[in-house]
Amino acid sequence: MNVDDGESDYGDEVAATEMQIPEISRKVRRRTRRSRPRSKTIAMKRMTRAELRLGAEMYPPVLDIERPKTREDCKQEARPCPWVACKHHLYLDINPETGSIKINFPDLEPWEMKHTCALDVADAGALTLEEIGLITNLTRERIRQVEVRGLMKLKGLRELR
Repeated sequence: MNVDDGESDYGDEVAATEMQIPEISRKVRRRTRRSRPRSKTIAMKRMTRAELRLGAEMYPPVLDIERPKTREDCKQEARPCPWVACKHHLYLDINPETGSIKINFPDLEPWEMKHTCALDVADAGALTLEEIGLITNLTRERIRQVEVRGLMKLKGLRELR
């Protein structure tokens, strides 16, 4: 090391250690990876009568268009699926007990979604929990819980027969 030229070995060591970025565990990275906003729920109990009336005026029921009645009719429809009120559409979930509406993808419009029908996703075949979670805007753990609950229901139905 030469003191006169102003260079030191210490500066080279610091630069080398700054270049090495510590590896972050997958668990920590997964927590910060949420790429979509969480779903939003609109509670019908909290809406005023004026808001309900305004919504009914803005979106009157369409009676002259024939909706698909079977899966075969639905397969022939254009994609993305225009029938947002269908129980298999992935954009909205409606709670039949409370009437609350859950918007699963608040950052997207229904026509911007890549997958819109749960039946189309099911027809595609086996997917991982992570892939289903991305399609439905749920976590992998929540998908696993729903799967277990559905299998328990099927098992209970078989025992009743």
